[in-house]
Amino acid sequence: MPNSPAIDDYLKTVYAHTEWQDAPITPSVLAGKLGIAPSSVTEMVKKLSAQGLVAHEPYRAVRLTPEGERRALAMVRRHRLIETWLVEEHGYTWDEVHEEAEVLEHAISDRLLQKIDERLGHPRFDPHGDPIPDAAGLVDARESFVLLGEAPVGHAGRILRVSDRDPGLLRLIERAGIAVGQEVRVTATGVEIGGAPVDLPAAAADVIWLSS
Repeated sequence: MPNSPAIDDYLKTVYAHTEWQDAPITPSVLAGKLGIAPSSVTEMVKKLSAQGLVAHEPYRAVRLTPEGERRALAMVRRHRLIETWLVEEHGYTWDEVHEEAEVLEHAISDRLLQKIDERLGHPRFDPHGDPIPDAAGLVDARESFVLLGEAPVGHAGRILRVSDRDPGLLRLIERAGIAVGQEVRVTATGVEIGGAPVDLPAAAADVIWLSS
Protein backbone atom coordinates (compact mmCIF):
# COMPACT_ATOMS: atom_id res chain seq x y z
CA MET A 1 0.00 0.00 0.00
CA PRO A 2 1.55 3.34 -1.05
CA ASN A 3 2.63 5.86 1.55
CA SER A 4 0.29 8.80 2.03
CA PRO A 5 0.84 11.48 4.68
CA ALA A 6 -2.89 12.24 4.72
CA ILE A 7 -3.85 8.61 5.35
CA ASP A 8 -1.16 8.25 8.00
CA ASP A 9 -2.39 11.39 9.80
CA TYR A 10 -5.95 10.04 9.87
CA LEU A 11 -4.87 6.67 11.24
CA LYS A 12 -2.56 8.21 13.83
CA THR A 13 -5.35 10.52 15.03
CA VAL A 14 -7.83 7.67 15.37
CA TYR A 15 -5.30 5.66 17.37
CA ALA A 16 -4.29 8.54 19.65
CA HIS A 17 -7.92 9.42 20.46
CA THR A 18 -8.52 6.24 22.44
CA GLU A 19 -5.03 5.83 23.85
CA TRP A 20 -5.80 7.63 27.13
CA GLN A 21 -9.58 7.33 27.24
CA ASP A 22 -12.11 4.79 26.06
CA ALA A 23 -14.72 6.79 24.10
CA PRO A 24 -14.54 5.86 20.39
CA ILE A 25 -13.97 8.54 17.79
CA THR A 26 -16.73 9.62 15.40
CA PRO A 27 -16.20 11.30 12.02
CA SER A 28 -17.31 14.65 13.45
CA VAL A 29 -14.79 14.44 16.30
CA LEU A 30 -12.13 13.33 13.83
CA ALA A 31 -12.90 16.36 11.66
CA GLY A 32 -12.48 18.66 14.66
CA LYS A 33 -9.15 17.13 15.63
CA LEU A 34 -7.79 17.37 12.10
CA GLY A 35 -9.26 20.80 11.37
CA ILE A 36 -10.93 19.47 8.22
CA ALA A 37 -14.48 19.82 6.94
CA PRO A 38 -16.75 16.94 8.04
CA SER A 39 -17.64 16.19 4.42
CA SER A 40 -13.95 15.69 3.57
CA VAL A 41 -13.53 13.39 6.56
CA THR A 42 -16.55 11.34 5.49
CA GLU A 43 -15.03 10.79 2.06
CA MET A 44 -11.64 9.86 3.47
CA VAL A 45 -13.15 7.44 5.97
CA LYS A 46 -14.91 5.71 3.06
CA LYS A 47 -11.56 5.37 1.27
CA LEU A 48 -9.85 4.07 4.39
CA SER A 49 -12.64 1.54 4.86
CA ALA A 50 -12.33 0.40 1.24
CA GLN A 51 -8.60 -0.11 1.79
CA GLY A 52 -9.22 -2.22 4.88
CA LEU A 53 -7.65 0.29 7.28
CA VAL A 54 -10.74 1.25 9.30
CA ALA A 55 -14.11 -0.25 10.10
CA HIS A 56 -17.00 2.19 9.93
CA GLU A 57 -20.76 2.19 9.58
CA PRO A 58 -22.69 5.41 8.82
CA TYR A 59 -23.26 7.55 11.94
CA ARG A 60 -21.11 5.21 14.02
CA ALA A 61 -17.58 5.37 15.41
CA VAL A 62 -14.45 4.88 13.33
CA ARG A 63 -12.27 1.98 14.45
CA LEU A 64 -8.91 0.79 13.19
CA THR A 65 -8.61 -2.64 11.63
CA PRO A 66 -5.52 -4.70 12.55
CA GLU A 67 -3.77 -3.41 9.42
CA GLY A 68 -4.84 0.15 10.18
CA GLU A 69 -3.53 -0.15 13.73
CA ARG A 70 -0.21 -1.54 12.49
CA ARG A 71 0.22 1.44 10.18
CA ALA A 72 -0.92 3.90 12.86
CA LEU A 73 1.58 2.51 15.37
CA ALA A 74 4.39 2.89 12.85
CA MET A 75 3.57 6.60 12.52
CA VAL A 76 3.13 7.06 16.26
CA ARG A 77 6.58 5.51 16.72
CA ARG A 78 8.10 7.93 14.20
CA HIS A 79 6.42 10.96 15.76
CA ARG A 80 7.39 10.19 19.34
CA LEU A 81 10.93 9.14 18.58
CA ILE A 82 11.45 12.39 16.68
CA GLU A 83 10.01 14.42 19.56
CA THR A 84 12.37 12.67 21.98
CA TRP A 85 15.32 13.18 19.63
CA LEU A 86 14.60 16.91 19.30
CA VAL A 87 14.48 17.33 23.08
CA GLU A 88 17.41 15.08 23.96
CA GLU A 89 19.79 15.94 21.13
CA HIS A 90 18.81 19.38 19.85
CA GLY A 91 17.74 21.38 22.87
CA TYR A 92 14.06 21.73 22.03
CA THR A 93 11.59 22.16 24.87
CA TRP A 94 8.55 19.89 25.18
CA ASP A 95 6.21 22.60 23.90
CA GLU A 96 8.19 23.06 20.67
CA VAL A 97 8.44 19.52 19.31
CA HIS A 98 4.94 18.50 18.22
CA GLU A 99 4.71 20.62 15.07
CA GLU A 100 8.30 19.84 14.08
CA ALA A 101 7.62 16.12 14.45
CA GLU A 102 4.45 16.43 12.37
CA VAL A 103 6.64 17.51 9.44
CA LEU A 104 9.68 15.30 10.00
CA GLU A 105 7.76 12.07 10.57
CA HIS A 106 6.86 11.98 6.86
CA ALA A 107 10.34 12.92 5.65
CA ILE A 108 12.95 10.78 7.39
CA SER A 109 13.93 7.32 6.18
CA ASP A 110 13.45 4.09 8.09
CA ARG A 111 17.24 3.84 8.36
CA LEU A 112 17.54 7.26 10.00
CA LEU A 113 14.68 6.43 12.36
CA GLN A 114 16.52 3.27 13.39
CA LYS A 115 19.71 5.25 14.00
CA ILE A 116 17.80 7.79 16.10
CA ASP A 117 16.28 4.97 18.18
CA GLU A 118 19.72 3.42 18.73
CA ARG A 119 21.29 6.78 19.56
CA LEU A 120 18.65 7.47 22.21
CA GLY A 121 19.00 4.01 23.75
CA HIS A 122 15.58 2.75 22.60
CA PRO A 123 13.44 5.07 24.77
CA ARG A 124 10.08 3.76 25.98
CA PHE A 125 8.37 7.14 26.44
CA ASP A 126 8.45 10.52 24.71
CA PRO A 127 8.94 13.86 26.55
CA HIS A 128 5.20 14.09 27.32
CA GLY A 129 4.96 10.59 28.80
CA ASP A 130 3.35 8.91 25.79
CA PRO A 131 4.66 5.37 25.13
CA ILE A 132 6.84 4.81 22.07
CA PRO A 133 5.98 1.60 20.15
CA ASP A 134 8.98 -0.57 19.42
CA ALA A 135 10.12 -1.51 15.91
CA ALA A 136 7.68 -4.44 15.90
CA GLY A 137 4.75 -2.16 16.80
CA LEU A 138 4.49 -3.40 20.37
CA VAL A 139 3.61 -0.98 23.16
CA ASP A 140 4.15 -1.40 26.90
CA ALA A 141 0.97 -2.31 28.77
CA ARG A 142 -0.86 0.85 29.78
CA GLU A 143 -0.45 1.62 33.48
CA SER A 144 -3.63 2.25 35.41
CA PHE A 145 -4.30 6.00 35.36
CA VAL A 146 -6.70 8.80 36.23
CA LEU A 147 -7.12 12.24 34.70
CA LEU A 148 -6.15 14.96 37.17
CA GLY A 149 -9.56 16.61 36.87
CA GLU A 150 -11.25 13.33 37.85
CA ALA A 151 -8.91 12.37 40.70
CA PRO A 152 -10.37 12.65 44.22
CA VAL A 153 -8.90 15.03 46.78
CA GLY A 154 -6.12 13.27 48.63
CA HIS A 155 -5.15 11.05 45.70
CA ALA A 156 -1.38 10.61 45.42
CA GLY A 157 0.15 9.52 42.15
CA ARG A 158 2.92 9.92 39.64
CA ILE A 159 2.51 12.15 36.61
CA LEU A 160 2.32 9.73 33.69
CA ARG A 161 1.49 12.03 30.84
CA VAL A 162 0.87 15.67 29.87
CA SER A 163 -0.96 16.31 26.59
CA ASP A 164 1.11 18.09 23.94
CA ARG A 165 -1.80 19.60 22.01
CA ASP A 166 -1.57 23.12 23.52
CA PRO A 167 2.00 24.51 23.50
CA GLY A 168 1.00 27.58 25.52
CA LEU A 169 -0.55 25.45 28.25
CA LEU A 170 2.53 23.20 28.26
CA ARG A 171 4.71 26.24 28.93
CA LEU A 172 2.52 27.30 31.85
CA ILE A 173 2.60 23.80 33.30
CA GLU A 174 6.39 23.67 33.02
CA ARG A 175 6.72 27.08 34.69
CA ALA A 176 4.64 25.72 37.57
CA GLY A 177 7.33 23.09 38.10
CA ILE A 178 5.40 20.12 36.77
CA ALA A 179 7.22 17.33 34.90
CA VAL A 180 6.47 13.77 33.84
CA GLY A 181 7.49 11.31 36.55
CA GLN A 182 6.88 13.60 39.53
CA GLU A 183 4.90 12.42 42.53
CA VAL A 184 2.00 14.73 43.38
CA ARG A 185 -0.93 14.82 45.76
CA VAL A 186 -4.33 16.14 44.68
CA THR A 187 -5.80 18.92 46.82
CA ALA A 188 -9.06 20.85 46.71
CA THR A 189 -7.32 23.61 44.73
CA GLY A 190 -4.90 21.64 42.57
CA VAL A 191 -1.85 19.59 43.49
CA GLU A 192 1.03 19.57 45.95
CA ILE A 193 4.60 18.42 45.40
CA GLY A 194 6.40 17.50 48.58
CA GLY A 195 3.69 19.23 50.61
CA ALA A 196 4.10 22.53 48.75
CA PRO A 197 1.13 23.78 46.69
CA VAL A 198 1.61 24.17 42.94
CA ASP A 199 -0.03 27.06 41.09
CA LEU A 200 -1.50 25.30 38.04
CA PRO A 201 -3.71 26.87 35.37
CA ALA A 202 -7.29 25.58 35.55
CA ALA A 203 -7.03 23.93 32.13
CA ALA A 204 -4.21 21.69 33.41
CA ALA A 205 -6.79 19.43 35.07
CA ASP A 206 -7.81 18.19 31.61
CA VAL A 207 -4.34 17.50 30.22
CA ILE A 208 -2.45 15.77 33.05
CA TRP A 209 -2.75 12.03 33.76
CA LEU A 210 -1.71 10.46 37.07
CA SER A 211 -1.06 6.89 38.13
CA SER A 212 -4.17 5.60 39.91
